[in-house]
Amino acid sequence: MDIEGREDDYRLTVAMLSRLSIRDIVLIEKLDIDFAPGLSVLTGETGAGKSILLDSLSLALGARGDASLVRHGAAQGQVTAVFDVPRNHPARAILAGNAIDDDGDIILRRIQTADGRTRVFVNDQPASVALMRTIGHALVEIHGQHDERALVDASAHREVLDAFGGHASAVRETAEGWRGWRTTEQELARHKARVEAAAREADYLRAAVAELVQLDPQPGEESQLAELRATMMRAEKIASEISDAQDVLSGPSSPLPQLASLLRRLQRKAAEAPGLLDDVVTSLDEAMLSLDAAQAGVSAALRATEYDPQRLDQAEERLFALRAAGRKHNVQVDDLARLRDTMAADLADLDAGEERLAALEQQAKQARDLYDQSAAHLSALRQAAAKGLRDAVMAELPELKLERAEFIVEMSSEPDSRMEEGVDQVEFWVRTNPGTRPGPMMKVASGGELSRFLLALKVALADRGSAPTLVFDEIDTGVGGAVADAIGQRLARLAGRVQVLSVTHAPQVAARASTHFLISKSGGADRVATGIVAMDVDARQEEIARMLAGATITDEARAAAERLLRENTAAAV
Repeated sequence: MDIEGREDDYRLTVAMLSRLSIRDIVLIEKLDIDFAPGLSVLTGETGAGKSILLDSLSLALGARGDASLVRHGAAQGQVTAVFDVPRNHPARAILAGNAIDDDGDIILRRIQTADGRTRVFVNDQPASVALMRTIGHALVEIHGQHDERALVDASAHREVLDAFGGHASAVRETAEGWRGWRTTEQELARHKARVEAAAREADYLRAAVAELVQLDPQPGEESQLAELRATMMRAEKIASEISDAQDVLSGPSSPLPQLASLLRRLQRKAAEAPGLLDDVVTSLDEAMLSLDAAQAGVSAALRATEYDPQRLDQAEERLFALRAAGRKHNVQVDDLARLRDTMAADLADLDAGEERLAALEQQAKQARDLYDQSAAHLSALRQAAAKGLRDAVMAELPELKLERAEFIVEMSSEPDSRMEEGVDQVEFWVRTNPGTRPGPMMKVASGGELSRFLLALKVALADRGSAPTLVFDEIDTGVGGAVADAIGQRLARLAGRVQVLSVTHAPQVAARASTHFLISKSGGADRVATGIVAMDVDARQEEIARMLAGATITDEARAAAERLLRENTAAAV
C-alpha cells in the first residue's frame, strides 16, 4: 500500500501528542517536551535515559505504577501528556461516556507517590487507571521488540484485519445480527422453559380447575356459611329448652286443666259464701290468664326456632368442602375463586404458549439465518482483505532484509461458533525461512525480526486501525546499513499519516526525522539528571556523526552525517 506523496498538511488534521511534562521520575527532575507532527527521533548515549522517557509516557497512558519510579528524595513524581485531538476522534467519545469535559486538549496526568499510591486525572478530573488506560490505547501505540500490547497481541489481529479491509459497516451489521439472534434465542429459551414447566403441571392444573369449577367457590361464602351454621346450632340448643317448657305448659302434665276445673268449682261456691273466696277466684283467674299467655309465648318461640336439620347438614358439608380445598391448595377460602381463574388462565396460556413457541422458534431461525448471511459476507471480505494485507506486508519485507520470510494471515472459520465479531479466528503467522514450519508471529520471529515484521505491518496498515501516535522503541536494534535505512524510510512514510516517535541507535533512521531530540545525562557523582533538547541542523549533524563513529567523532563521520542529512532532505522534498 503506497502512502508516499500524500499531502503533508494532512497530518495537521489527525490527533497527536503535543507535550510531555515529567517531574521527579527516576533520573528526570524536570522535563518539558513539545512534540510536532511527523517523525520525531530520540537519540543519545546508552544510559542517558531514553527508556525512562518511554516509561514516563507509559505511566501517563495507564501503565502499572511503581514507587521505584519516583526520583530519589522526592515525595512524588508526576507525568502529564497533552494531546491535540480532533472533535471526531474516538477518544472524545470515551470522555463523553464518562462525563469528562472534553473541550480543548485531552490531558492525561498521573501522580505516583513514593509510598506506592497513585492518582489519575483526565482533563483535571479524578479518574481511574482503567479509564486512563482505555483513553491511552486510543491515542498511542508503543511498539518494541518485547511489547505485547500492540500488533503481537493475537486477540487484536481480527480487528486489525477489519481495519485494513475497511469492514466497519459489515462488522457492525454482523454484530447487530448477532445481538438480534441472541435476543430471540434468549426469549425462546425463557418461553420454552415456561411452556415446559406448564406442561409438567398440565394434568394437575386440569384436575384442579375441574374440581374448583365444580365447587364454584364464591367470595365471602365461607363467612356466610359459618354464620348460618352457628345460628342454626344455637337455635337447635334453645329449641330443646323451649320444647320442654311447652311440654310442661301444654302437655299431658300441664296444670292448666286442673286449675281451670278448680276455678270453676270455686266460682260456683263463691256465690254461697259472698266475700270469702272472691280474692282466691280473682288470683286463680289472673294465674290462668298468665299461664295462657306463657303458653302462647312458648308456642311462638318454638315456631321461631324451627330449623331444617337437613339444611344444617348441607351448610356444614359445603363449609367443610370449601375449607378442605383451601388447605389442599394452601390458600384462604376466599382466594379459591381467584386461584381457579389463575389456573384456568395458565391452562389457556399453555395452549397459546405452544403457538407462541412455534412462532418464536421461527423468529430465532430467521434471526440466525440473517446473522449467518452477515457473518458469511464478513468472512468473504476478510478472506479478500487477508490476501491484500499479506501482499502489502510481503512487499515491505525484502528491503527489510526479510526477503526469504513469509507473512501469513492465518484465518479459520467455524460457522457454528457464532460470535458478535463473526465466525472467524484471525492470527498473524510468519515463516522466517523457506522449509521451516510457520507459526504465530510472536513465537516464531526473533526480536529483531519481530520488530521488522511489526514495522512492515504498520506501513501496510498506514493510518487504518492505528492510534494517532506510534512510538517505536529501538526497533532497529541489531540491524544496520541498508536495513536501518529501510526502517527509516518506512518510519518516515508512516509519519506522513500519523505522528511517529522513535527511540533509535541507527543514524539512517535519525537522519530521516523531521524533529530530532537529544537525550543526555548530566551531573556529578551524587546527583544525576536526564535532559532533552530539540537540535538544530548543526547539532543534528554532530549527533549523527557520533552515532556513525562512536566516542571519537572524525571528519569522515561528520561528512557522512552531512551527506545522510542532505540526501534525506532531498528525498523528503
